[in-house]
Amino acid sequence: MSDWTTDSNECLSISMARSVEDKKTLSEDERYENFHPAFTYPIFGEEEKIYGYKDLIIDLKFASGSLKQYLSVKWSDKLQSVDTVDNVDGTMREFLSEGIETNEDAFRSQVQEDATSFKPSGKMIYSYTRSASKGKGKSFAAEQPSPEDEDTVVYEVYHNTWETPGFKEYHRKMQIFILLYIEAGSYINEEEDAWEFVVLYEKRKRQDSPHISTYHFVGYSSLYNFYYFPEKVRLRLSQFVILGPYQRSGHGSELYKAIYQYVLSQSHMGELTVEDPAEAFEDLRDKNDLKMLLSTKQFMEEGFGQDSHSHSGGRVGKVGKALKSLSKGKMGPPVEKGWAEKWRVKLKIAGRQFQRLVEMLIQMHLDPLDNRGLRAYRLQVKERLYRFNFEVLAQLEKEERLEKLEETFQSVRDDYGRILKLVC
Repeated sequence: MSDWTTDSNECLSISMARSVEDKKTLSEDERYENFHPAFTYPIFGEEEKIYGYKDLIIDLKFASGSLKQYLSVKWSDKLQSVDTVDNVDGTMREFLSEGIETNEDAFRSQVQEDATSFKPSGKMIYSYTRSASKGKGKSFAAEQPSPEDEDTVVYEVYHNTWETPGFKEYHRKMQIFILLYIEAGSYINEEEDAWEFVVLYEKRKRQDSPHISTYHFVGYSSLYNFYYFPEKVRLRLSQFVILGPYQRSGHGSELYKAIYQYVLSQSHMGELTVEDPAEAFEDLRDKNDLKMLLSTKQFMEEGFGQDSHSHSGGRVGKVGKALKSLSKGKMGPPVEKGWAEKWRVKLKIAGRQFQRLVEMLIQMHLDPLDNRGLRAYRLQVKERLYRFNFEVLAQLEKEERLEKLEETFQSVRDDYGRILKLVC
């Protein structure tokens, strides 16, 4: 049977097709065709296997901007038994939008046409730039290049809702990436009005015609509105995906910053939360939230004293002026809860996340020789851990409960150290 079994992740080839003119602007290390998904089990089952074919190739192409779809399923040999052979084409179509192209020449013509006619829907809420010569932004600098420079690539984020003209149809084309890149990802209900979306595009000038810019899909996030007492809404980040070729290039951080800045700009929104974040996204969130707090001058000065403000925040366990001022600030330890809550509300960060960020910042400034500070910090973290895990810990005997708390505290502190190294 293994001769007729194919790994569905390996045989599914994804391409974001660009026009001939747009391909000319790509650097040598930019590859947006023939890449593979992270997951296919929502489509082909838990084992991610397809039965009944030899040399199976599933070719799924998208026009890089409009996301017009093309599907081709080819093989060198196929079993004749209809009952046991998987229906690959039919299965794929269940998860794709209507109007799939099967003629490759017609698809290529559509790519050429859509390249200049496609424009993102919705309202642009955020943008940033990268140098094209860096290739996908893997060596991006803190200072972004000017949008006017010839080799600058602009990235733009657009906000949409179901009410945005044409967006519902566009969403049906891009939602397949949720299944292919998010573990346990699933399609959302179009009948629920509370959804909002932010979509990230690459905006690229043409080499031969720099006055012409074309748009290329990079990723998106789905956001859901909940009631937030007493008269605001809580925005929950539900889905977040960056296409494979754009990953590990800082685009996820930029999309997250776009969402956070959008929430800050909306007076009716009281808080940004995240639904069941994966470990990689949790790191991305922690890193960007920490950088934001470290760059908020008033917060840092109130928390740690006048000499504490810096973008990098110093090194973990650093001894110096920041340590001397630690006792003068609101961070303590222990942190002044009223002051912390005031800033949490102002910055619209969820409660547990803000508590963790405060703990990381205190750990960053702690003097390893300050026994009083170390003890106060340990008690502050353990209090949060106890409250968060109360139902489990309450069932343990006192000695075992204390042992588990200490074990968890040490694990949390080690993880904070790892995260802080991403920032410092």
